[in-house]
Amino acid sequence: MDPLLLARLQFAMTTTAHFLFVLVTLGLVTLLVYLQTAWFVTRKPEYERLLRFWGTLYLVNYVLGIGTGIVLEFQFGLNWSGLSRYVGNVFGAPLAMETLVAFFLESTFLGMWIFGWHRLRRGVHLALIWGVALTAYLSAFWVMVANAWLQNPVGYRVEDDVAHLTDFGALLTNPTLGSALGHVVTAALVTGGMLMAGVSAWHLIRRTPDHALFRRSLRIGLVTAAAATIALVGFGFAQFVVIGTTQPTKLGGAPADSAALIDDWTARFGPGDYSPPAWTGVPLELMILIGFGLLLLAVLVPLCWRDYLIRLRFPLYLLLFAVPLPFVASVLGWITREVGRQPWAVYGLLSTADAVTPASAGLMLTSLIGFTLLLGTLVVANWIIFVRYAARGAHADLALGRPVDAPQPAPPRPDPALV
Repeated sequence: MDPLLLARLQFAMTTTAHFLFVLVTLGLVTLLVYLQTAWFVTRKPEYERLLRFWGTLYLVNYVLGIGTGIVLEFQFGLNWSGLSRYVGNVFGAPLAMETLVAFFLESTFLGMWIFGWHRLRRGVHLALIWGVALTAYLSAFWVMVANAWLQNPVGYRVEDDVAHLTDFGALLTNPTLGSALGHVVTAALVTGGMLMAGVSAWHLIRRTPDHALFRRSLRIGLVTAAAATIALVGFGFAQFVVIGTTQPTKLGGAPADSAALIDDWTARFGPGDYSPPAWTGVPLELMILIGFGLLLLAVLVPLCWRDYLIRLRFPLYLLLFAVPLPFVASVLGWITREVGRQPWAVYGLLSTADAVTPASAGLMLTSLIGFTLLLGTLVVANWIIFVRYAARGAHADLALGRPVDAPQPAPPRPDPALV
């Protein structure tokens, strides 16, 4: 087997797994900010119950998502040493900033928020969840700065066959950054909103004791998803304009621009196939189709303030079965963005073949199998725990936010038949 193909499959698997965790984390933390702010302003107990319930689900996803992030970090040193050696001085700068933000600031704020319930002033505790959200967005920003540089390298010079950063400001003003960042952020909001709406719909279908609470969270999730989908589609189409000027070969761009660029690459790097795979347009078309389908969520928003949505129940089933759609669309979009710049690891600067570590196919296959099993375990464990806590409902005795002096729940009695 081809070591390059195995390395690419492994990277695709690890980035996709981690990206799914990021979508939920970024989307839910925004909704937690709203819930705690509403609780702080109104002091209504239902907001506190929803905050503790959704905060528990957020923490489950966050903790296991860290594991996938650590696995992803190993990719650059293990399988992509050529990338690290050639462009590590530039590409590594925003990733280092992301590490500082995510593993120091964000985790510190989150730890204080978790253990600060009923110990800190309400305003301080509210500021902590705002800090968690802002640092989460900063983390996403630095990751997209790094990715934007791979799509359109700027602000560097090559010296002794190594790229060096010469203009840090150019990284922040990269034309491929703005619309892509907006697209990822709104995708996370759609995912978080749909997840909240879907779980709420499930509880309303089952008529659990949390009926009033989940009616409220259904409204919050559905309104968030519908509004974010409109922005998501706008940012998505804005990227076509940017791609046409920065990556003419992606998505079958203008033949004249592509031909001129390919002639330049042939003169610099030698003859080769500089066109992306022909199937790149398929995930793009599917993603657009799902995006327009999610726009129909706006039709259900007015029904949230009436009992029609709950009495009919059919719209609730639609919301429940639509939960996977943002995940699928996001993965399709990520495939389009990354595969569309092939055969380049850094567009027009470093080919994927030169970026991969020179290792045997057997070693690459062993690494692929090991990482797949590890990430598969994390993903399955995450969703099993997530679904289990989601099914318990907001009336359950949640550990998050429980008062320090609250009586502990009695341990379950053993079954006499088993004694």
